Amino acid sequence: WYQRRVREAVVSTQSTGIIEPYSRVQIAHVAETISLPFEIVEKKLSQIILDKKFSGILDQRSGVLIVYDGSESDQTYTYALDTITHMGKVVDALFKKAQKLS
Repeated sequence: WYQRRVREAVVSTQSTGIIEPYSRVQIAHVAETISLPFEIVEKKLSQIILDKKFSGILDQRSGVLIVYDGSESDQTYTYALDTITHMGKVVDALFKKAQKLS
């Protein structure tokens, strides 16, 4: 158990060190550089992204990790919540108008 945790920590540290200077990096390059199988590195990179240790996505089709600039934040979620809130207000207003017609 302990050896596995240490290995995972080392892979995480090595991976992030290799990735940091790039905006796009091939997963195979990272795997080759740290001498681990592609599948293990891909899984670890996925975990690093999920743990929010850095921001990016894995393009599994092309085998590339796309790293986002840390200063940029994805506003999609915020915009979606705002849209839903506004749509709720529109539906409420339409419901009130429909009640007046009845």
